[in-house]
Amino acid sequence: MKTFVAVVESESFTAAAARLDASKAVVSKYVGMLEDHLGTRLLNRTTRRLSLTESGAVYYERCLQILADLDEAEQAAAQLTAVPRGTLKVAMPVSFGIIRIAPLLTEYLRRYPEVRLDIALADRRVDLIEEGFDLAIRVGSLAESGLIARKLAADRIVLCAAPSYLERCGTPSAPADLARHACLNYSYASGGDEWRFEGGAGAVRIDGPMRANNGDMLRLAALDGAGMIWQPHFIVGEDLRSGRLVELLPDHPGPKIGIHALYPSRKHLSAKVRTFVDYLAERMA
Repeated sequence: MKTFVAVVESESFTAAAARLDASKAVVSKYVGMLEDHLGTRLLNRTTRRLSLTESGAVYYERCLQILADLDEAEQAAAQLTAVPRGTLKVAMPVSFGIIRIAPLLTEYLRRYPEVRLDIALADRRVDLIEEGFDLAIRVGSLAESGLIARKLAADRIVLCAAPSYLERCGTPSAPADLARHACLNYSYASGGDEWRFEGGAGAVRIDGPMRANNGDMLRLAALDGAGMIWQPHFIVGEDLRSGRLVELLPDHPGPKIGIHALYPSRKHLSAKVRTFVDYLAERMA
């Protein structure tokens, strides 16, 4: 099969033989045996050129797919014993990286001492291919096509505010009440200026004195009484437990969100990427 593909791509038995480091006679013999086995002619041979028959064209396309699958299987088997090494370039959101990922990194580096982590904290959506990242961690909706996404964990969006703000401005009793409140919005929110509740409440358009492209900045503003925020639980969880922030409208919860690892392809997945994603999935389960 590999010999046949080499002949087609090289457009001659002589060039295919050189490519395969074999004799022209052996290459010709293998193709002839393949045609005998299939019971059909795959190549039209003339003194000047080779061309595929109709059967040959169909068989060639299937050969490419089979050989690609075989190569992927061999790579997967090899990776089981491969030692993760080299620089692993990872992009992740600022707050999630600091709160959830940073405490896990030392153990990963102990397990795989030949890996060097190069982590970029950015709330914007980086382009993995254009910017040369091995993988990215995404919190929330997945907009990219052509990337492999592996779910690591789940979280939920929480509406909350500081007691000082609620004493001054009152506590909302329904999502529609947010129109009368100062809402501090996240610049990269998938819903834009709408906060979408579960349970039939739908989306509510919000307004407020501030927006920011980082959840922790909004959290600090909320703690200072500037307004309400709509943030993942991993950002505000400790403040809710301590009472520094109060969850609002618990009967109208915010949406659940997924946390995923994204990488360009399963094919030829390096050991450093595979082990890092597996490790995060293990620790965040």
